[in-house]
Amino acid sequence: MPEGEQVADIEIGIFKSGRRAYGFDDIAIVPSRRTRDPEDVDISWEIDAYKFELPLLGAAMDGVMSPTTAIELGRLGGLGVLNLEGLWTRYEDPTALFDEIRELDDDKATARMQQMYQEPIIPELVTARIRQMKEAGITTAASVTPQRTEALAQAILAAELDILVIQGTVVSAEHVSKTSEPLNLKRFIREFEIPVIVGGCASYQAGLHLMRTGAVGVLVGVGPGNRGVLGLGVPQATAIADVAGARMRHLDETGVYVHVIADGGMSKGGDIAKAIACGADAVMLGSPLSSATEAPARGFHWGMATFHPTLPRGARVRTSVRGSLREILLGPAHENDGRMNLFGALRTAMATTGYETVKEFQKAEVMVAPSLQTEGKFFQRSQGVGMGH
Repeated sequence: MPEGEQVADIEIGIFKSGRRAYGFDDIAIVPSRRTRDPEDVDISWEIDAYKFELPLLGAAMDGVMSPTTAIELGRLGGLGVLNLEGLWTRYEDPTALFDEIRELDDDKATARMQQMYQEPIIPELVTARIRQMKEAGITTAASVTPQRTEALAQAILAAELDILVIQGTVVSAEHVSKTSEPLNLKRFIREFEIPVIVGGCASYQAGLHLMRTGAVGVLVGVGPGNRGVLGLGVPQATAIADVAGARMRHLDETGVYVHVIADGGMSKGGDIAKAIACGADAVMLGSPLSSATEAPARGFHWGMATFHPTLPRGARVRTSVRGSLREILLGPAHENDGRMNLFGALRTAMATTGYETVKEFQKAEVMVAPSLQTEGKFFQRSQGVGMGH
């Protein structure tokens, strides 16, 4: 077992054993001996030369992030990431397509979206979309897959993008191909003129290798659609803690701090707090932001692999429009389900446990706590419900 993963295995069968891993519902943050005023808490973070008031990246999902939404998110203190392989770079005005996607029947949605994404990417539109965001005075970020990184690099550089995100289901530092020359991530990052965030990954070893490419940040997470279609997935609390461990080893070896960004699995303020308590420097949110009135799909979202031409993973997901982007991120909340004022909740969680900064909050104590679903099953067993009694 690689260094950093010395954890007792559980026997799955005579041939196979595996680690017990934890999601956000399985853990809770332990209050410390002190508290502080929420106003005294600093939730800002810095990556490369850029500072943000919110430790937040808006996910590069077409239903969530348009150039206009990214501009609004930037003004609120976050960083919006535009998908450079999405509808915004294939069509001059994709507004009508978003209207159509909202109206599609569930059994027809994926096939029709596959057709929409067959239109070629227009490099001039890549440059134009980035410039549109830059002209608003915000820090700009955009996402490409490893397969198209080099083809779109010149259009990205021409637009003077601030931060590039190279993103896929799983991105490795060492991709092997018998049919084509794969992207040499380390060489590309070393030669590219702007800072690069890479991901996703979900383990200590994979995270460490991605950090060694020279990336300024690593995304942690494997989309839930991949668990059903491909069988891939690591519960987020464990994945973040493992990659945060890789960050510390890389820091010891090189003196370079690489930021860990939790990507996915967070729907409430408590999930964001737990992600940072497990070691994340920031979070990337998609689904929660799809509930904003400013989201281009207004009540729907879908991942980058939903429309894969031969093996779609995930689905068009319906959400409810809850309020403005400002209300979702900063409040005020008019419901008590944890889905509004997400970063007010983070600030309060940090204040309640006595931590002043995000980096300090990474040291918070956590404990394994049964999820509500597990507690419900335990209660049923203790009462003899559903057991033939």
